[in-house]
Amino acid sequence: MTAPLAGIRIIEVGHMLAGPYCGLMLADMGAEVIKIETPEGDIARAVSPHFVGPHNAYFASLNRNKKSVVLDLASEEGQESLARLAESAHALVTNLRPSAIRKLGLTYDALRHSNPKLVCVALTGYGLEGPFADNPAYDYVIQALTGVMALTGDPSAPPTKAGYSAVDNSAGLVAAVGLLAKIVQGQGGQVDVAMYDVMLSQLNYLAGAALNAGETIERLADSSHPYVVPAQIFATADGWLTLFITHDKFWKIFCEEIDRPEWVADPRYATMAARRANRPEVVAAISQVLATASADDWVRRLAPLGVVVAQVDTLNKALEGDLAKSRELVVALGDGSLPMRAVASPIRFNDFTPEYGLPPLLNEHAEALLGKDLA
Repeated sequence: MTAPLAGIRIIEVGHMLAGPYCGLMLADMGAEVIKIETPEGDIARAVSPHFVGPHNAYFASLNRNKKSVVLDLASEEGQESLARLAESAHALVTNLRPSAIRKLGLTYDALRHSNPKLVCVALTGYGLEGPFADNPAYDYVIQALTGVMALTGDPSAPPTKAGYSAVDNSAGLVAAVGLLAKIVQGQGGQVDVAMYDVMLSQLNYLAGAALNAGETIERLADSSHPYVVPAQIFATADGWLTLFITHDKFWKIFCEEIDRPEWVADPRYATMAARRANRPEVVAAISQVLATASADDWVRRLAPLGVVVAQVDTLNKALEGDLAKSRELVVALGDGSLPMRAVASPIRFNDFTPEYGLPPLLNEHAEALLGKDLA
């Protein structure tokens, strides 16, 4: 099986999450990803308290299938080694601050003399240039600035961040798309991906409502959708249930199954527009019914009818569940000599299955790539 990105060489100068996640997506598809690290290594090598052998679980989740080289990019020798790697590379991705990116020569303008076809991706908080470029940018901060926090959580509670690194992961994916687009184009150049831009883009229809109708987007209780009713979580006899009904056809099916056929013709409930206009009354009525049985009971009754419904599970249950097993989403890293596992690539091909290697040890590949040990 030939990997889709076999023969593609990527240089990654990244740390923690956004840049490494971009590199991870490319490595899983067969690209050779060379991770350049400082002598101390990516801080992600120690950020988690969990280790399997010499490997940190956090680092491993983002850096499998990569190669590691230690370079002091602030030195003449480090710059010479970077230029040598760039000569045979297709792209470079970095998520350092703009000032560091320019200082360390990680832009297209700095590297074009080594390889005019090199694609350089700068994954930053607020862009490679501009008055905000060098402001500190972390996932938490971008969620705060773009309105994501203000849109998340219960309206009676403080603004809430997403339960995972939504900004870093999203930006890493967008950076991979931009990088591959330039490689397909066959021209070198600079790609500028800002986390702030990515998150505003992902607020698409909410931003559209604000821009075109002046709507003020506010948090709704129980993770409710702003336009669709019912589309939220409901308390059941033993846990939480997610219910999402858009079409009136499925509203009819739902009402009949829960023994409320009168709701089908009730002018307050009958149409999507009516349910939205009467949200508090609709939600209260549904809540009373769903509280009478367990989440699992409702899923067994409603899901076979085509109603979009699911119980709210923990991450641990999801990883151990039948759906993850059916998709073979939990994979072992390496040859099995270490009991290290991770979540598989979300991209599937009919003629290629990734091999999931262990993450590299610090500077493990310096001699093979540059002919000497630089540690």
